[in-house]
Amino acid sequence: MKMKYNLIRDKNYKAWLAELKGKILSAQLKAAVAVNTQLLEFYWELGADIAAKQAEANWGTGLIEQLSKDLSSEFPDMKGFSRSNLMYIQQWYLFYAKSIVQQPVGQIAKQPISLLQKNKFWQQPVAKIAQIPWGHNIAIISGCKTVREALYYVQGTITHNWSRSVLVHQIENGLYNREGRASNNFSAALPKPQSDLAKQTLKNPYIFDFLNLTREHDERELENALVEHITKFLLELGAGFAYIGRQVPLQVGESDFHIDLLFYHLKLRSYVVIELKTTAFEPEFAGKLNFYLTAVDRQVRSEQDNSTIGILICKKKDEIVAEYALSDIRKPIGVSEYKLTQSLPKSIKSNLPSIKEIEKELRLKK
Repeated sequence: MKMKYNLIRDKNYKAWLAELKGKILSAQLKAAVAVNTQLLEFYWELGADIAAKQAEANWGTGLIEQLSKDLSSEFPDMKGFSRSNLMYIQQWYLFYAKSIVQQPVGQIAKQPISLLQKNKFWQQPVAKIAQIPWGHNIAIISGCKTVREALYYVQGTITHNWSRSVLVHQIENGLYNREGRASNNFSAALPKPQSDLAKQTLKNPYIFDFLNLTREHDERELENALVEHITKFLLELGAGFAYIGRQVPLQVGESDFHIDLLFYHLKLRSYVVIELKTTAFEPEFAGKLNFYLTAVDRQVRSEQDNSTIGILICKKKDEIVAEYALSDIRKPIGVSEYKLTQSLPKSIKSNLPSIKEIEKELRLKK
């Protein structure tokens, strides 16, 4: 009697199965994207129809409420016909359509999405709104004031695959107004296009709203808190950063030095040294960071890596002082501020238990 062959242990079968799973997931993703695109194309045309009817017909303000009742009654299994969602559809359509075509609302509304896609303004960035989920679109038009700002978050969602909660977090923290705004010498210290990409990795200010620190916190306390909340810190730094370590030792000559935080940026293919200062920026900070970058370039960086980048995150900075300090430095350095939206008095903070103390107490109660 022949033994049944165990396919589970067959390497070729396992490899083929993994390939099939990848194809299925890819097909599911494409199908989901296609369904989402079709839904948003329908929403666009529905929004256009609602805008046109309200502009041309004497149907009054009760149009959306009546339409919601009629469509929900006719299609009870279909979601999306609530009064609030129909209002979002109209708002979403008008938010973009007014910027695409400089025409009266009634004339805009007569143009379906298929025709607007032929418009050069639509073809450039705006067609991307159909590539992200409807919930993301609602969050964007609810939190953004301009089409330019909205398209920034649309592109961010597509590029970084942001969940809705992450997208809302980025909008509420004003990422659009912070990204690439830090003082830096990247244009002079790095070749294009690396310099442009490096600028995009900077923010000013960095928002550390996930930290509970005393108003008199020092650099070690700030460093400890950021490492303890490393996942949220990485989210604030942005896509591409990989955490390597804290207080990374460097020996230069007979002296020992320690880097506050060391990261690696996957897109830049560069080590990134972050130094934290809980005081205002001083020119000598840039000189010391420049020294650290030289040490990392000589001792840590490989031939495949690009030049090491430095980021100084200070409590505050004077833009002109920072510009002067960086003007003659050859290593790429950016200078940013950080903001704490939560700050506890020292007397209260000292009486709060630490994470380790809470964990110890929980173990004793088991």
